[in-house]
Amino acid sequence: MSSRELALPDALDLLEHSDLANPRLVPAGSNYTFLIDVCRDGQVECRAIYKPASGEAPLWDFPDGTLHKREYACYLLSSALGWDFVPPSVVRDGPFGPGAVLLYIDHDPRNHYFTMREQFEAEVKRICLFDVITNQADRKASHFLLGRLDERVWGIDHGLAFHEQMKLRTVVWDFAQEPIPQDLLEQCEALMLDLAAHREPAAIVKDWISPAEYQALQDRIEGVLEHPVFPYPLSRRSVPWPWL
Repeated sequence: MSSRELALPDALDLLEHSDLANPRLVPAGSNYTFLIDVCRDGQVECRAIYKPASGEAPLWDFPDGTLHKREYACYLLSSALGWDFVPPSVVRDGPFGPGAVLLYIDHDPRNHYFTMREQFEAEVKRICLFDVITNQADRKASHFLLGRLDERVWGIDHGLAFHEQMKLRTVVWDFAQEPIPQDLLEQCEALMLDLAAHREPAAIVKDWISPAEYQALQDRIEGVLEHPVFPYPLSRRSVPWPWL
């Protein structure tokens, strides 16, 4: 099924409660990632991306075994903002142990950030701001997908997020020093109210990152509201390599 054919509640239910079968290793990337069939009654209902904690490569700056949790926390935050560009995601057990399971988005890999940034400027700005408040440490151009059937912009690969120290690294610097659109600021203000009132799904984010990271998240949102312009790259380390 495509992202258009599978409504959000159905997608989450399938990802959480169905059988996961036939994992195929996705060769690119530093962590083990699998394309997997989501099955009910022996029938393939959809495909998903499965990222087991056991396949996460150790990093010096992120705690071991937390990348799949950060993937899920980004899904929750995107949903809380009403931006919904992160594919439906759950954390559950799988063939290689617990991990993140995300709905697979059928797409043409020839499309990426550099091919869609002009046509989908509003969507790109939304993801750009999301990366600022979640402190994305590795936003490559290929992390932007254009759904093959729904022609919707999706963002993937959010394992390196929420660090309490500033680590923003992205290819999206087109809007540096430009004012952040008012509608995005209003949605960030609403998010802050949800966090303060412990309303779901925003409040659940704190269960998947450390207390210090949760406080840093709130501090970054407050910083955006106090200084509502897109940031400027500070050094060559502000851009990932390779870009794609």
